[in-house]
Amino acid sequence: MNMTVVKCPTCGKGVVWGEVSPYRPFCCKRCQLIDLGEWADEEKRIPSNEDLNESEDWSEQQIGRDPI
Repeated sequence: MNMTVVKCPTCGKGVVWGEVSPYRPFCCKRCQLIDLGEWADEEKRIPSNEDLNESEDWSEQQIGRDPI
């Protein structure tokens, strides 16, 4: 049986891709939480072609809500 092994995105340790690895693609809960913290601190982001200035200019009125 061929097992797929991937690298943990946090520490680089090999992780078997299957039910034996409940935190996949992470090797452990600790690495999973480190990654989550990086996303929460905005250290990671998904690249976008959209101009950020356009989305920052949106207001509550433009989406049909009254300003607070």
